[in-house]
Amino acid sequence: MECRAVGRYIGIPARKVRLVVDLIRGRGINQALDTMKYTKKYAARAVEKILKSALANAQHNHGAKNIDRLFVKEAFVDQGPTMKRFRPRAMGRSNPIRKRSSHITIVLTEKEAAL
Repeated sequence: MECRAVGRYIGIPARKVRLVVDLIRGRGINQALDTMKYTKKYAARAVEKILKSALANAQHNHGAKNIDRLFVKEAFVDQGPTMKRFRPRAMGRSNPIRKRSSHITIVLTEKEAAL
């Protein structure tokens, strides 16, 4: 059983989100949620929301009964589109501003039962 949740066009640069996603990769669902709850990075809010969505998908779509056995199998961030804006500068010039976005993907799966 593998369930996923994807957050697209999140208005945070992928480089900043990767710092947060690296904290939860390979961890159990409860530990990952606790980590996101107490991480001070702004991107932790978006990652926590997607993590909860993946958990809801596991329960609703795949019928996962024991959520304690779920863990984060994959978690990665791809770069989304960049909005280009310009700021006026001295002597009639302009400077580009790049507002970057990202696509966050989280995949949950169950741990194998110990024999």
